[in-house]
Amino acid sequence: MAQYRLMVNGGTQEVDAWDGDMPLLYALRNSLGLHAAKYGCGLGQCGACTVLVEGQAVRSCLVKLSDAVGKRITTSEGLGTPEKPHPVQAAFIAEQAAQCGYCTNGMVMTSAALLARNARPTRTEAQAALAGNLCRCGSHDRVLKAIARASGQEAA
Repeated sequence: MAQYRLMVNGGTQEVDAWDGDMPLLYALRNSLGLHAAKYGCGLGQCGACTVLVEGQAVRSCLVKLSDAVGKRITTSEGLGTPEKPHPVQAAFIAEQAAQCGYCTNGMVMTSAALLARNARPTRTEAQAALAGNLCRCGSHDRVLKAIARASGQEAA
């Protein structure tokens, strides 16, 4: 058993694991109790497990625990609080951009990363950024409206 020190949501957390190849997703959910990132496909294809690593949206099911050491990790729990949600979280709420909620974490985290690098993305740019996030409920149009709202643009 080894200890891995992670910088998660502005703090430092210790994770005990047998293997540094363990997916970051497992450490977040099982060791740290951060359940916003969901296990979807385990192959990096659905986006449900998306977190920010050094500000970039990544699939935590594909990131090895050992590769996350020393990097800033942000989960949905670290973006904002119920009292003061991140602008993307607030926009998702205002636009009712979630149905079942399973994909919401990935959509929010991908949107936050998009807006951090492009404060006013076009609808086409937002669609391209979200291309790897799957939603079976069909909430994509409301998600795009939420991104527009969060960027200060009229929701299309």
